[in-house]
Order: sequence, then structure tokens, then C-alpha cells
Amino acid sequence: MKNAFPSSRSAAVLMLAAALALSACGEKAKKTGQALASVNGEEITVLQLNEEMQRSGVQAAQQDTARKQLLEGLIDRQLLQNEAAKDKLERDPQVMQAIERAKAMIVAQAYMQKRIGSQARPAKGEVEQYYQQHPEFFANRKQFDMRQLVLATKDVSEQLKSQLDSVKSLEEAAAWLDGHQIKYVRAGLTRTSTDLPPELGARLAAMPKGQLFIIREGERSMLIQITDVKDSPLSLDAATAQIEQFLFNKKNKEAAEAEIKRLRSTAKIEYFNKADTTAAAAPAAPAAAASPTPPAQQAAASQSSADEAAARGVAGLK
Repeated sequence: MKNAFPSSRSAAVLMLAAALALSACGEKAKKTGQALASVNGEEITVLQLNEEMQRSGVQAAQQDTARKQLLEGLIDRQLLQNEAAKDKLERDPQVMQAIERAKAMIVAQAYMQKRIGSQARPAKGEVEQYYQQHPEFFANRKQFDMRQLVLATKDVSEQLKSQLDSVKSLEEAAAWLDGHQIKYVRAGLTRTSTDLPPELGARLAAMPKGQLFIIREGERSMLIQITDVKDSPLSLDAATAQIEQFLFNKKNKEAAEAEIKRLRSTAKIEYFNKADTTAAAAPAAPAAAASPTPPAQQAAASQSSADEAAARGVAGLK
């Protein structure tokens, strides 16, 4: 989500100030827990640490280390909240607006979670049916091995694009970039057809080995070459957990959309600015009911941020 606040305010301080104000209503509950530390007289309790642990989703084997790190993080946050309070940042109009927005989102999400929190997990038959209906994700899955040169988008000139029509390998392209003193970084990339939208996977599968293409992603671009395409089938047993989560998320999304539709149908909604009525789509459901991610894309999310960025670039192939 992009920050809508002016650059004159630190986004981190604004978030901390909002957290400080939002915690005011729960201050009494905060003090009832066993204190673990004190920061200039402000206690940090077991309840707070347990909540942080729950939100972080730390694995059991790492909990001891994580508790220490999270406690230090709570201390740092309290220090910043104290300083934000001294500067009366909670009275800043933009911070106040952010606080109201955060409150509204929290309450809306809590309502939605209450309404859709009891959705049934997908049955075995549903999982098997999804598996059979999408062989491109599973039984007929393909693996794409690729190499890439990452460079600044501003350096992707018409001359470079014209040169790519004649080069036959990534090494030739790298030599041309070296000769023109254009900086780049080499990287490898492996994706399967389940990591990509079906139409994109089909296009990559149809490309000959060695094919070069450019992907633009904001201020950087990737010059990519396919080095290999091979079969990589995924069995039903291996895919079951991902399919279950995907179908569960899908049910939640559909339930959230149905609830929003019900509420809109019974509400009296008036528009006072005609320009705001031009949007055809209804407002998005709260974040708790976000759109489900296809099964294997969920698995890809655990990779490094640089690799994720490269994946988004491939997904944007035109």
C-alpha cells in the first residue's frame, strides 16, 4: 500500500503515533499483565509479548530466541511512542486521520472475521476435484529455468532493444552492456507453471530454449533468457495442503463479498459528488477477506524479497 502522507513526516513515526493513540483505550488491560520490563515507567507485560508472538507465527523451535527479540522490539517501540507523545504527534491532523482510518479498519475486519470465521474447511472431494480440473498447475506442471540480467529501466534504450533482435545469448547481451558501460546484476530464476498465471505459463512453455525477453518492473528491468523447460508434475498428496488453503481462502472471500452485498442492499447510501459515482466496482472487502492466491503462488511467497521482485517481473510479461 502506498503512503499517502507528505514526505515531511516520517511514516514510521506516524505509525507509532497511531499505535500509541489506539492503545490508549486498552491501557487498563495492558497494565493487568505480569511486567517483563519497564521503559521510563511504562510497563511491558507478558500479555503484550504473547500477542506479538501470536501475530508473528514463530515456529516452536524458534520461540525462545523470538521472545527475546520481540521483547527488545517492544522496548524500542515504547521508546519511540514516548518520544512521539512528547512531540504531541497524536494531535497532528494527518496522524489523527490515520488513527481514525486504522480504527475503522480494525473494527470492520473484526466484524468480518466474526461473520466468516466459521467457514468449513474444504472436503477431500473438493480438493480432488480442483486438482483434476487444473492439470496445468499439477499433473502437467512445467518448470522454467531462467537466467537474467537486472539493470535500470532508464538504461533500456531503443538501441538496446534493437540490439536484442540480433543477439543469440545472454552472454552476448552482457558483452554489449559491458561495451556500453551499462551496469547490471546477474541472477538465476526458477519458476513452475503453478507459480504463474495460466496464460503466462503457456506463453513461456511455447518459447524456444534460449529465448530472450525483457520485463520492466518500475525503475528496474530484467533481461531474461529461458535455459530449460522440463516436466515437473505435482502429486495430489503433495498439493493437498496448498489446495485446501486456497479453497478455504476462496470460501472466505466469497462469504465476505456476500456480506458486503447484503449490507449494501439494506443500507441507504447517498452520493453527494457525482464524480465519485463513476466507479463500476463495489468497494473491496476488508483485508481479512483478501482474494485467495493460487496454491503454488502461496508457496512461492516464502522466497527472498529479491527473488519475489523478479517473480513479479516475470508475471508482468506483456
